[in-house]
Amino acid sequence: MELLKQVIGELRPKKDVVDKCTAVLDSINSEIKKKKIKARAVLGGSIAKGTFLKDDYDCDIFVKFNLSYRKKDISDLLEKILKIFPKAERIHGSRDYFNLKSNGINFEVVPVLNIKKAEQAVNITDCSPLHVKWVRDNLKKNPKLADDIRLAKAFCKSCNVYGAESYMRGFSGHVLDILVIYYKGFIPLLKNAVKWKEQEVIDFNNYYKGSALERLNKSKLSPLIVIDPIQPERNASAVLSRKNFLFFKKSAKNFLKKPSKRFFKKKEITIKELKEKSKGKNLVLLDVKALDGKEDVVGSKLLKAFNYINKNLVLNGFTVYEKGWKWDKKKKALFWFILKNEILPEYFKRIGPPIKNKENVKQFMKKHKKTFIQGKRIYAKVKREFRKPEDLIKAIKKDKYLKERTKKIEMFIY
Repeated sequence: MELLKQVIGELRPKKDVVDKCTAVLDSINSEIKKKKIKARAVLGGSIAKGTFLKDDYDCDIFVKFNLSYRKKDISDLLEKILKIFPKAERIHGSRDYFNLKSNGINFEVVPVLNIKKAEQAVNITDCSPLHVKWVRDNLKKNPKLADDIRLAKAFCKSCNVYGAESYMRGFSGHVLDILVIYYKGFIPLLKNAVKWKEQEVIDFNNYYKGSALERLNKSKLSPLIVIDPIQPERNASAVLSRKNFLFFKKSAKNFLKKPSKRFFKKKEITIKELKEKSKGKNLVLLDVKALDGKEDVVGSKLLKAFNYINKNLVLNGFTVYEKGWKWDKKKKALFWFILKNEILPEYFKRIGPPIKNKENVKQFMKKHKKTFIQGKRIYAKVKREFRKPEDLIKAIKKDKYLKERTKKIEMFIY
């Protein structure tokens, strides 16, 4: 359709991005040669596949070490190679990798063993170049699918269901690659997604011959099961949450019913919009400074902090109409809560046991001074600790739980 042609034109990146990435790649390979290490750096991720989006990419580079280095620490070897980039930062993981910035692009440089099949892998990352090869091989057969993958990524980003990180639990780029290739296009993917049942199985190579649910480890099951074509024992979409699965289905249905460019543009909520939304209500904005560390870990801590604040607001009797958070994936996050504009009563009614349970009633009366009988139960009149949301948040900001998950929280009330 004409609309998708226009969107694709807006999503395709400039060629100079690949040239900038190749320049860094060449520098790394030159250094490998100088140091006489049996390894080769190759492009990875969506840039290698030719499916990356305009103005929205980081560049993955895999440094493939000869299998003779199987028992050596290839992260240490890579660190020596990357000394040509003085600001390269070592990131700790199941196998350490490196972040660096060059030519205005963020690079993730990952050491892997140069395996030919998944069974040879020592670490999960060893299989990553095989995934790239699988996508490229399939795109050679049907080149137009590269743009369809771009559409799927932009669609999921717009719906806020993109990313396999633990704080997102959405669709990874790898899963979208498989789905678009499996269904042979973006629109066929959406048409089939509308019909997905929970625990729908996508098995590209028909490895399980219809018995994936019975044969897969139960811990790997999720609302959508996507059998990894390279590692069939793995459900590539194991992290996908039910909420994001259902929202993707709903968004697919809405797009097919009424196609629009808005489904491909991520709408960033602004403070101005939040103020408009909350007219006549109470808007609490929290300017949150994130901790340092790996994106997945930091994001997960921010999500837990957000949920902790929301839970405390609800438990203390505040009515939360709407809530949300956003993070720049660096230092700054914004939490917002739209609440009922009220000062809570000084006392609240706490429900007690049925009056026929005499021993429990006795204990309840010991615990609470002001009690009364209503119907067949005893109740207590309890003084509130917090009557305004700002007083509650000021207090819980000091909690160890929040201090371990955020660096600093500033509050603004409108």
